[in-house]
Amino acid sequence: MAIAAVCGAPLVGAAMRRADADPAVKIVALGDSLTAGYGLPDKDGFVPRLQAALNAKGIAAEVANAGVSGDTASDGLARLDWSVPQGTDAVIVELGANDMLRGIKPEVTRDALDAILQRLTARHIAVLLCGMRAAPNLGAAYGEDFERIYPELAAKYGVALYPFFLDGVAADLRLTQADGMHPNAQGVDVIVGRILPKVEDLIARARGMRPS
Repeated sequence: MAIAAVCGAPLVGAAMRRADADPAVKIVALGDSLTAGYGLPDKDGFVPRLQAALNAKGIAAEVANAGVSGDTASDGLARLDWSVPQGTDAVIVELGANDMLRGIKPEVTRDALDAILQRLTARHIAVLLCGMRAAPNLGAAYGEDFERIYPELAAKYGVALYPFFLDGVAADLRLTQADGMHPNAQGVDVIVGRILPKVEDLIARARGMRPS
């Protein structure tokens, strides 16, 4: 064990020097209850688990939780300026699930997300847009109109897209809470594991956008 500790010391030192030389990327997770960590201890929510995963890989990034349970895309737009303060390098946008659950017209959701992306890109902030799927009971037409919002807006603004935030978790009762919708702690770990490569790409993009 002592040998392992000695051998590992240079690697830790190198990682620390890299972190010192390159300031941590400041990320805001702008979303609803899925981001906020609804029904979970603080340590088991999406943001703390994502932060832990980044820390474990030695990636210099700080993730702030700007999730508000019950928020629609329009609610996220209304609080955008104070939820995403100056100095933010990147934003994970996870909004739209409540719009879908309430049957809000897809064009309303689209307009709100469009405005969010427009304002973030104008501020030269890197964005990862997280998509959502519509419940089957809303009908095929609604589902098609709703689900195409995300890839179309990602293409319009040239931002990264994670097609479905609940990928690997949705409809799996082993990974959701009693309501069948919100992920439990194990479900959050699945989400983090799947989205992590996209977040790493987001961080790299944010670094590349910093003034030289």
